[in-house]
Amino acid sequence: MAAEQDPEGRAAARPLLTDLYQATMALGYWRAGRAQEAAEFELFFRRCPFGGAFALAAGLRDCVRFVRDFRLTDADVQFLASVLPPDTDPAFFQHLRALDCSGVTVRALPEGSLAFPSVPLLQVSGPLLVVQLLETPLLCLVSYASLVATNAARLRLIAGPEKRLLELGLRRAQGPDGGLTASTYSYLGGFDGSSNMLAGQLRGVPVAGTLAHSFITSFSGTEVPPEPMLAPAAGQGPRVDLVACVETWLERVCGHLGLGVQEPHRGERAAFVAYALAFPRAFQGLLDTYSVRRSGLPNFLAVALALEELGYQAVGVRLDSGDLLQQAQEARGVFRTVAAQFRVPWLESIPIAVSNNIDEQELARLSQKGSEVNVIGIGTSVVTCPRQPSLGCVYKLVSVGGQPRMKLTEDPEKQTLPGSKAAFRLLGSDDVLQLAEEPPPQAGQELRVWPRGTQESCTVRPVHVEPLLRLWVQQGQLCEPLPSLAESRAFAQQSLSRLSPAHRWLEQPALYQVALSEKLRALVDRLSAEVPSENPLLGAA
Repeated sequence: MAAEQDPEGRAAARPLLTDLYQATMALGYWRAGRAQEAAEFELFFRRCPFGGAFALAAGLRDCVRFVRDFRLTDADVQFLASVLPPDTDPAFFQHLRALDCSGVTVRALPEGSLAFPSVPLLQVSGPLLVVQLLETPLLCLVSYASLVATNAARLRLIAGPEKRLLELGLRRAQGPDGGLTASTYSYLGGFDGSSNMLAGQLRGVPVAGTLAHSFITSFSGTEVPPEPMLAPAAGQGPRVDLVACVETWLERVCGHLGLGVQEPHRGERAAFVAYALAFPRAFQGLLDTYSVRRSGLPNFLAVALALEELGYQAVGVRLDSGDLLQQAQEARGVFRTVAAQFRVPWLESIPIAVSNNIDEQELARLSQKGSEVNVIGIGTSVVTCPRQPSLGCVYKLVSVGGQPRMKLTEDPEKQTLPGSKAAFRLLGSDDVLQLAEEPPPQAGQELRVWPRGTQESCTVRPVHVEPLLRLWVQQGQLCEPLPSLAESRAFAQQSLSRLSPAHRWLEQPALYQVALSEKLRALVDRLSAEVPSENPLLGAA
């Protein structure tokens, strides 16, 4: 009953979806008497994926659920006891049994927000031991969700707003969880729906699908439908033998197309009839099982026109092999001549769907001006993110006990920004990070900032200032209702529309600048000076 009332709960992550070293650090904090020490972590990425200039923030809904539901079960604690040293103090395990996130606060970018390097997707604060344990699950929930949402957004930008995009990648996904995540967040990123039924049930993703070649090849043409009679769509009038009606229309269609009536495959036609009897109001044909021109098209047209006699309208066709662009153009030409010949106007514009290992390059070709393709199904290229399989999010400590913490390392790119921070989007410039204690920037007032990766400061005068991070969970309690997936999808499309064209370019885009406030820059310089280090990214103050 609980699962029925809360379907998303069936997809929720569990506390032990984590790395062993989170548990070993938890024991270390507890033994050091630091379990309750106030700490703050930030989750962010260092580079935009796919060589682009933006990412979409995703996974927040899953993170909030995980934080609010976080409790270790007795079985969880027993397993931890089996992998930690046998002489571990039993009091530690008692501490774990009582652990929850009632002291945890989460600030984050709203789901569907544009995100850029170094700007936190999540800020997580609370008792040190607990917020450390949250690291791996939160990274797992955010990284792939944001990556696939961004990938879907790129594909949407290529396709343009008119083409209908369907995610068909469940069978190519990295396991069931990856499949569900991909279906969910490709929808957020701009796809129109998914073939994944579980994503529809648990997440409300619109589901769509046609039929497979196996359905068509399973028919030989000798099958006799147990009930071939079909009533008119209006519900009034005599029932008609659809099989006989289709054969009559086949002669007329083949005559118009210059084909012999023996050329279209009997089994394919029987499959189309069976599908039409099951779905008279949603009949669609898969045209390329045998031959598109000599079999798929005439068989489909015979069934579609037979249905039209009864007041039904076929909903589309699909092509799944060969030169999809060319075949769609040829099919459209046939539909137009048949529509004119038999006076069936709607047939001219019947949707043509295509699929078959469509990548960014092929998508651009299918979306060019003059293309007759209406619906594009993409599987592998959206769910596996072949151009970049990981976003590379990190979860880094920025303060403990109210004191800033900073990671320097031997690799300047992996340096972190210290202290509790606020983030703002400045219309008229870019994003700025500052310490949380600083007053927010004001529209129309000059602000001195230090762009990341440069050695010089600059002065900006924003036209508008937008705070980026919102408070979602405070002391374990939800602060405001989370947007639905559909609302986050709409927000993502709105966010992308506000991004400048130069930043939306998919190849060699203009880089979106993230800058530091003067006070944050001074803190970075001070902490860097405490440990001798050569860091060319910092430059001179």
